[in-house]
Amino acid sequence: MVVCAQLLKIITVETKKTNKEVLVKGLKIMGMSLGGMFLGPLLIHVAFSNQEKPLYIPILVVSIIICGLAVYLAFKGLRTILDSMFKK
Repeated sequence: MVVCAQLLKIITVETKKTNKEVLVKGLKIMGMSLGGMFLGPLLIHVAFSNQEKPLYIPILVVSIIICGLAVYLAFKGLRTILDSMFKK
């Protein structure tokens, strides 16, 4: 009986749980990314539809930066979510 109890202690594996604080942080980052994924292309469309206006170049530059930032935040958010699930 003692041998069986010792074997059960050896066999049982501690389950990893999701770190909820890190998960919420990752979801917030993904939310910001989603906002940028809509705002960036919208501003690109506005810039290209008003090419004769003086703010054409600044709006285009800002919109391209927002698009790049949205992609970066998507990768960072996904990495944070995966870290919350699989990292110790």
